Amino acid sequence: MTPLKGFGSSRSEGRLLSIVLLIAITLTLTPVVRLFVEGVTDGDQLSLNLMQEVLRDDTTRTALLHSLITAGLGTLVSVVIGGAFAFLVALTDLRAKAALVFCLMIPMMIPPQITALSWTQIMGPSSVLLKTLGMAPPLGAPQPLYSPQGIILLLGIQHTSIIFLTLRAGLRAIPQDVVEAARISGAKGLRVWWQIIVPLCLPSLAAGIAITFVTALGNFGIPAMLGIPAGYVTLPTLIYQKLAGLGTNVLAEVAVLAILIGAVAICGILIQRFFQSRQRVHLVGSTSRPLAIPLGPARLATECSLWLVVAAILVLPMLGLLATSLVPAYGVPLRLDTMTLSSWHEALFRQPATRRAFVNSFNLSFGAALALIAICLPLAWLMERNPTRLGRLFDGLVDLPYALPGVVLAIAMILLLINLPFTEATLYGTIWIIFLAYLARFMTVMFRPIQASIRQLDPAMNEAAQSVGASLFQRLRSIILPLSAPAAVAGAILVFLTAFNELTVSALLWSSGTETLGVMIFNLDDSGETVMASALAMTIVLVVMVLMGAIQLAARHLPKGVVPWQT
Repeated sequence: MTPLKGFGSSRSEGRLLSIVLLIAITLTLTPVVRLFVEGVTDGDQLSLNLMQEVLRDDTTRTALLHSLITAGLGTLVSVVIGGAFAFLVALTDLRAKAALVFCLMIPMMIPPQITALSWTQIMGPSSVLLKTLGMAPPLGAPQPLYSPQGIILLLGIQHTSIIFLTLRAGLRAIPQDVVEAARISGAKGLRVWWQIIVPLCLPSLAAGIAITFVTALGNFGIPAMLGIPAGYVTLPTLIYQKLAGLGTNVLAEVAVLAILIGAVAICGILIQRFFQSRQRVHLVGSTSRPLAIPLGPARLATECSLWLVVAAILVLPMLGLLATSLVPAYGVPLRLDTMTLSSWHEALFRQPATRRAFVNSFNLSFGAALALIAICLPLAWLMERNPTRLGRLFDGLVDLPYALPGVVLAIAMILLLINLPFTEATLYGTIWIIFLAYLARFMTVMFRPIQASIRQLDPAMNEAAQSVGASLFQRLRSIILPLSAPAAVAGAILVFLTAFNELTVSALLWSSGTETLGVMIFNLDDSGETVMASALAMTIVLVVMVLMGAIQLAARHLPKGVVPWQT
């Protein structure tokens, strides 16, 4: 009877794998295919005429050049800041490392439009903070952040966490025994660092650089809020402006632009994959003691320098944002007689659009996290147990919707869902198109941690349960779910925190009644309601920090692997 049970179980696993894999592929890859088809066809005919026309346009070439410049130099800024923090936190005996890691994760969780808004509040002639301190430039002076240099600086700060996390992971895998062996052989000082540590961490650094460049390339919030007022157009903002123009051929044109920026992003993905594969030469993993190079008398000065950088890139902009939210009008100095909570009251309690945005963002992010757990957990387990060619194809392409710029995915979803097949219905303009876009974009954020956890499980437990007659769903519920729960919870936390503030995708998909928090902040600032935008942005920052702080405080009572920034 056991072989028959096993045979029936294998067939049920195969059927479930086919169903879940079909759902995952439909969510993640179908929009990308639809986008490509739109860009290379004219009606029902294959045609590259429109693509050639769009690519020859001077505006397209200028936007592409601007995107490459800002993303490239922004990545360089991230490497300088994130690399310095990673080396010092991972390799030395600094104190309060957990607090530093936590603070460096906050910019990654704060949406880019809030980053841009907060930094504009501490520079320029209308800065409330500078006016309060008597340091504001004269009226009429330009806002220095409305420039390519401003975009580069903020892109670098926004994505510092990516370089820090990827490089720190590579550095922590270097065992202390290797360095001690080099020192016994006569290597000293900078020679150990240059000839031992740097070569071993180069694959991690290169992979982080590729991820950072792709992420910066698709960033919409910072180039939109700083570049549009300065007339500095990048590919994401050009796509947004063209779609807002509603021309006769606009969807086909933006599809071509999306393919262009997607092609650049795919090059970055391939580079990242190449260097990730090179990481396999890393010696013996993390079983030995990690490095802890003593800083000696320089430790206090180093710690002070790092915390000053944290204050400059995190605390100071938040103070500027808070000061702006407490005045009656933008540009008024903050004093006891001008301090007011009217913008907070207006944004949180009187504006129905902001209340809808809070509800929509919470429902979308929480719903996406739950739906992705339900999809990714059985999918990762069944793919590990039943390797297929289709499964390997999905595994190779699941990262694509997340790596592609958000505006590219948004255009793909519009093209796919503006007319549902075989009906006259449409999802465009409804909250469901945003929800499906979130599922596609954040699938890999949930899938990869669960997949890594599943691969570490001993298959003997599942085989033992199967031998005594446990059904497929009993094994999923009693064995796989409890053992992979920490990884699933870590993925859910990242999905929720990231989707809660998302702008890049929803900026092109929202309509009246389906506003998200990221869209509301962008629209308020764009319409001149800077004080109300600051109040709403400050509320979101406080919510994110409280959630992250609560998770951090509960970390010691949670299973290992649940807190994503500690793994």
